[in-house]
Amino acid sequence: MIDPQHQVVATRLTVMPLRPDARLDAGELAAAVAEVWPAGGRAAVLNVLNEGLLEGLLAAPPSPNLMLELPAFMAASHAEGVLALKKNGNALLLKGRPLQPLPTELQACFKYQVQDLDEDRNQPLPAGPAKLLSNLRGAPAVQEAFQRGAAAVLAWPLEDGGFEAPAGGGKSEIQADLQVIVQLMSQVDQGEDIDKLEATLKRDPSLAFKLLRYMNSAAFGLSVEVSSFRHAIMLLGMARLKRWLALLLTTASKDHSLRPVMYGALRRGLLMEELARSMDDREMRDEMFICGLFSLLDHMLKQPFAKLLQSIPVPERVRQALVDGTGPYLPYLTLVRAIEAESGFDYRHAAEQLMLGAEEVNHAVLRALAKAGQLE
Repeated sequence: MIDPQHQVVATRLTVMPLRPDARLDAGELAAAVAEVWPAGGRAAVLNVLNEGLLEGLLAAPPSPNLMLELPAFMAASHAEGVLALKKNGNALLLKGRPLQPLPTELQACFKYQVQDLDEDRNQPLPAGPAKLLSNLRGAPAVQEAFQRGAAAVLAWPLEDGGFEAPAGGGKSEIQADLQVIVQLMSQVDQGEDIDKLEATLKRDPSLAFKLLRYMNSAAFGLSVEVSSFRHAIMLLGMARLKRWLALLLTTASKDHSLRPVMYGALRRGLLMEELARSMDDREMRDEMFICGLFSLLDHMLKQPFAKLLQSIPVPERVRQALVDGTGPYLPYLTLVRAIEAESGFDYRHAAEQLMLGAEEVNHAVLRALAKAGQLE
């Protein structure tokens, strides 16, 4: 969920049964999500595509920081459950328009009304709860939604498919504010000594601060505080340092409109790493993190991967996935893209190719989202 300042203010989780006859436990869902979003953290929006599961959540309100989308046809017939959720502190989203106006008491329970961008496109947004336009893909659609007066959008701010360079070829150089990170990555890749790395980092003190902040975050899990760049290298080693320089590269842009894309890249990297958790090879897990993290770099830096990765050192298996569309990491990236697209068919196909079960993938998604929240 993106606000008009392009801040990511909530994460929407779509929940669907893999089989139409599946009996799903609302309490188990609420408990699993609550582990990721403890009270006081960023909100999560639950988009539940199963009426029985929704009824279970209405009967037993989940953690107050979980927002719930409720189809308009269910609102009037489940008034008692709607009022209970409101009393519990859950924000409610009314999906679509009810056939008949809701009673005033029920209408007041909904913080947002969710509707598609194409709905009544040539008309002003109607009165009532704040409008949340959904199912948007690409920056132009997001911008149009805010121009129409949307309070926020449920969107993926990139068009489908990869980045295509404009006729003029796009930017030929890495942005100036990212050059220091690219140089550090090259120096680490070439095995230069710590003194040279420190000298490069001192050219941009803000990057040094950001790097240390990441390393001292809860998600990093170090038992001691990292007090200097030299200290960080002693604790991490060069291999792990590459990972965090990659993270800096994808989150250091000063373009505010790219905030959702940067968050999406971070989430992709963490999810690919979680999907590789069962691998014994630590190097492969780190490379999969970088693969997911860099998979949106072409959108951020406005260059095709074939050109971009000529100046940014990446492992060969990462290059294969991003430039050639081949290699061992591509099936994992395909699964992540299917999850983002909320495509049940593509998700099942990609998971089967990797022999991953739904439970394993779901836990990986929740762990990745928890880490993404800790790293912001």
